[in-house]
Amino acid sequence: MQSTLRRASGFALVGTMAVAAPVLGRAAFVPFAAVALFAAFVVTDGPLFDLFARPSDRREGRLNGLTGFALAAAGLAILATEIGLPMSLFVTAVFVLAYGNLGKRLVAETSDEPFLGVAGFAVGGSLAGVAGQAAVASLTAAPVVPPRFTFLAVAASLVAALFREMLFERDDPLVMLSTGMLLWLFDALAVSVGTVDVAAALAVTVLLGYASYALGAASVAGMLSGVLLGLLVIVFGGFGWFAVLISFFGIGALSTKFKYDEKQRRGVAEENEGARGTSNVLGNATVALVCVIGFAASRSLPVDGALFQFAFAGSMAAALSDTLSSEIGGLYDDPRLITTFEPVSPGTDGGVTWQGGLFGLLGAAVVGSVALALLPGVSPLGAAVVTIGGFLGMTADSVLGATVEGPKFGNEAVNFAATLVGAVVSTLAAFVLF
Repeated sequence: MQSTLRRASGFALVGTMAVAAPVLGRAAFVPFAAVALFAAFVVTDGPLFDLFARPSDRREGRLNGLTGFALAAAGLAILATEIGLPMSLFVTAVFVLAYGNLGKRLVAETSDEPFLGVAGFAVGGSLAGVAGQAAVASLTAAPVVPPRFTFLAVAASLVAALFREMLFERDDPLVMLSTGMLLWLFDALAVSVGTVDVAAALAVTVLLGYASYALGAASVAGMLSGVLLGLLVIVFGGFGWFAVLISFFGIGALSTKFKYDEKQRRGVAEENEGARGTSNVLGNATVALVCVIGFAASRSLPVDGALFQFAFAGSMAAALSDTLSSEIGGLYDDPRLITTFEPVSPGTDGGVTWQGGLFGLLGAAVVGSVALALLPGVSPLGAAVVTIGGFLGMTADSVLGATVEGPKFGNEAVNFAATLVGAVVSTLAAFVLF
């Protein structure tokens, strides 16, 4: 067994101590605090040091990795016993990271394919997360709810896997704490989780996520972001919301690949052969994620959830409108700067063509039509509101590109602002008209 796999097994063994938390009560943090002190000040060599030491630990002569892992677990344990974090979520967050890392290392024994490594993390973390929740339920005589356990475990695994792709191995404490906090939010919002919804959500999002990676439409991190976003949208919103979301990702990915060689020749092609990374996904979909979370929270707040539907659809209309305007419009000559109408070279920020504007309007109309067909309460006038909001969001993107886009206000920030404009315009119009 290689040292990395042995180390991952050791961390998983330490993480398993979390299952004793319901029995220990307010002392749930003690085992992890003891491990942290032991790792920081006692174990400086010998078999235990060799088992847990990462390369940086060997250089410094101290088990900083194990210390950080144990301290993060102790911190979550205190939140569970003193602040109100459900005990099952504490156990899930620790298990997901510990056994997710083990699953990834097991895959690495036979393959260095990035997708398989992430799959190993997600599967190992998800299974451990379900087992952890079931163990806590057994110890506390709480009801066992497989659909809910599965959703929370998978969501936590995707969050942890995404952070692990974006950060370094030494950042595991941050990954664990962040996963625990987000899991707390998901648990509060998931009022009703059905078996069919969870099974269908997993099947659809995983299949589409793999397809996007296999076809080169997304990087590993971008694929994880998309799968997590899709899962949350289906569970918190429904399949109508997911159809709106996938209309952007599907059509947007196809437009990015369309005549890619010619775009490269003209200097307007996306980097990484058009594969969407996490920053691209989040730049275009953060507003949509906030909207679906707001919709889920509206069940217990004095807010009309229908407004979040319009905000969600408007943000996606803006995202698709801007994508088609750039990807298709960039294939035409004679672009002009939107603020002065001066001729500019292809690929200039804020440069637009009338053909791009037309395709942008078409993209917004596509999202509006999907919303009309599949979102409850969206009338033909509502679809028109979404279309107009999306088109104005695209226009805002071009104006910001011509005026402020640069090193301090990058493309992702511009995309976020454009989707925010689409959401706000659509919501205000819906509030006034309906």
